[in-house]
Amino acid sequence: MASEKISGGVCASRIKTRQIKVGEITIGGDAPVRVQSMTCTKTGDADATLEQIRELATAGAEIVRVTVNDESAATALPRIVTESNTPLVADIHFNHKLALSSLEAGIAKLRINPGNIGNKDKVREVAAAAADKGVPIRIGVNSGSLHTRYDELHKTDPAGALVQCALDEIETLAAVNFHDVAVSLKSSEPREVVEACRRFAAISDVPQHLGVTEAGTLLAGTSRSVAAMSVLLAEGIGDTVRISLAADPVQEVLAAFHMLSALGVRQGFARVVACPTCGRVEVDVVKLAARVEELAKDLPPERVVAVMGCIVNGPGEAKAADLGIAAGKSKVAIYRMGELHRTIAKEDLEEVLIAEIDRLR
Repeated sequence: MASEKISGGVCASRIKTRQIKVGEITIGGDAPVRVQSMTCTKTGDADATLEQIRELATAGAEIVRVTVNDESAATALPRIVTESNTPLVADIHFNHKLALSSLEAGIAKLRINPGNIGNKDKVREVAAAAADKGVPIRIGVNSGSLHTRYDELHKTDPAGALVQCALDEIETLAAVNFHDVAVSLKSSEPREVVEACRRFAAISDVPQHLGVTEAGTLLAGTSRSVAAMSVLLAEGIGDTVRISLAADPVQEVLAAFHMLSALGVRQGFARVVACPTCGRVEVDVVKLAARVEELAKDLPPERVVAVMGCIVNGPGEAKAADLGIAAGKSKVAIYRMGELHRTIAKEDLEEVLIAEIDRLR
């Protein structure tokens, strides 16, 4: 098992998996749990796709997946690969020839769906080409697109069908001596994801990419994803994650880092503690906390900033933070490292916030 030390403690021990490389990024073994996302642009529009890749990388995505679903995407891919500032994964469905052209374009990793990629000969052809390029393959098993051969098993044991599909595909690749693989076992049902990933981890050292597919909108999708992934990560299962949302994909990256940071698995963002608001508050805590989070986004991850709106918990929480803001009706108390630093007029808060947060960098 491996663990990654972070400020404030050590994360839960992780199950040791074999290691693969996606460009210069390692997955599995003692590597950190990696954060991934996927573009939602038309890949054939290279300018738009590259812009989104850069936005995702700036937000913290270490690996970005792009769909290669038609000839226009395949034609644009060489330029996208060349100009990308992060390793790219080609997402392949139905047409194995697009996987072959993606490899020629210099893609860092392939994701193939065993439910629709075609017969074993096509899979082996892709594996042989990937081996020549030194490119790993993610076997992306999805409950919504399982091959019909697993229909009966899926009716009685949905998680078991996901696991069996993955094992069968691993065996197909191993038959041509290809072992540079990762696996994802996804469903839109969080409990099914947890069960499948647990079973797979108990019998295989192949690294796992965690996710809940078709999770939903920003709030619902984040909740459903975290419901599954936090359980697995707490048990030491998982080498990469994607929180899949019907939202701006940058939000996927931010949500993933918040989750990993909260679990003590990765360093993420500075922690902004904010009271949940109630009838006692004398300031717009929602607005103030959002502003503080924006100002603090580039602070070192070990920093804690507290935003409090009343006298019940405000002073205590503020004292426990690197920077504490305890706001009242007309005055705001500013705490530094647990000590009251000064009290200011509420109208001066924006200017003071900028200065105090800048001091923590």
